Amino acid sequence: MAKSFGEPIELDVDGHIVRVTNPEKPYFPAVGITKRHVVQHYLSCGPGILRALRDRPTTLERWPNGVVDGAVLSTRSDSRGDAFYQKRVPTGAPDFVETAHITFPSGRTADEVAPSSLAVVAWAAQLGTITFHPWPVRKLNVDHPDELRLDLDPQPGTDFRDAVVVAHELRTLLAEVGMQGYVKTSGGRGLHIYVRIAPAFTFIDVRHAAIAVGRELERRMPGRVTTQWWKEDRGTAIFVDFNQNARDRTIASAYSIRATAHAPVSMPVTWDEIDDVEPVDFTVLNAGARFAQVGDLHESIDSAHYDLAPLLEWYERDERDYGLGEMPYPPDYPKMAGEPKRVQPSRARSEI
Repeated sequence: MAKSFGEPIELDVDGHIVRVTNPEKPYFPAVGITKRHVVQHYLSCGPGILRALRDRPTTLERWPNGVVDGAVLSTRSDSRGDAFYQKRVPTGAPDFVETAHITFPSGRTADEVAPSSLAVVAWAAQLGTITFHPWPVRKLNVDHPDELRLDLDPQPGTDFRDAVVVAHELRTLLAEVGMQGYVKTSGGRGLHIYVRIAPAFTFIDVRHAAIAVGRELERRMPGRVTTQWWKEDRGTAIFVDFNQNARDRTIASAYSIRATAHAPVSMPVTWDEIDDVEPVDFTVLNAGARFAQVGDLHESIDSAHYDLAPLLEWYERDERDYGLGEMPYPPDYPKMAGEPKRVQPSRARSEI
C-alpha cells in the first residue's frame, strides 16, 4: 500500500475545485517544504504567476516524488529519471485546462497546457509541477513571439555579481533603442531580462535580435561578456544565451520554483534592487510574503510592445560589416539555414 501523506484537501480556485492529494508529502525535505507549501506558493503569487503564463503553451517540469536526494531529471537521451518535462497535456486533465497547439523544430506537434486561470496552475502543482516553462507566444499566435528573453548566464569563474554588472549595461543598451527591460533572478546564478515585443516577428527574427544584443554587449564589455555557443570558447565571462529564443526553448517563468534543495524562486526585482539581492534571498518560504508587500513587479510589462527593427538592423550590420552571421543552434535541432558547422571547435581542429 502506498504511503499516505495526509488527507486530501479541496481548494476553490477561481471557481474551480482543485483536489490536492498527499498534501504533506515532502517536496523539499532539506527545508521542510511539502506539496501543500508548493501549491500555496503559487496561490500566494497568483496574479504574478498567471500574468507570466496566461495563454502561453507551457511545459510542466514535474517532480512527483519531490526534490529529494538522488532524484534526477529525465533527459532526451535517458528517460529513466525521477522527474520529467511534460510537453503534452496530461491524460485526464479537467475541463478547465485549456491547451495550445504547437509545432516543435522536428515538425512534430502537440497540444500543450496553456493556463487561462489560477486553477490550472494549482492543478499542475498538485501533479508535482515545480517549474513552469512557458513559450514566448500566446495560444492564438503560436508562431510569432511577443517576448524577447535575454538570459545572462555566469560561466565558471564568474557569479551573480558579474551578471548584475552586465545587466546594468544591458539596460542602458535597451534604453538607447527605446526599449524597457524587466529583470528577474533566474532562481540559479544568473539573471533574466524580458522585453515585450510586437508579435510580428518569427522565432528566427527574435533569436537574431538576441544575438545582436549579445554581440553589442561583447563590444562594450570585452572579456566580460560572450556569445560563444561552445563552452570551451566562453572563457571567464557572462554568456548571453541567445538560443533561449529558439523555437521550443523556454525559460523558467517569473515566480517559478527551481528544483534545487533550498526551493529557490525565480523572482522579479527592480533595477534598483539587483545590486543588493542574492539569488538565495527568494524561496518558497518567503516569496508569498514579498508578493503581498510589493505586488507583481512585472505587472506593467504589457503596457508597451516594442519593434525589433533596431536590433535586427544591428544583426544585419554585423553580418555586412564584420562577417558575423548565423550562430549554432542546439544539438537536437535540424540543420538551419545559414548555420555554421555544428561541431565543437577543438574537435573540428583535431579532424583537420
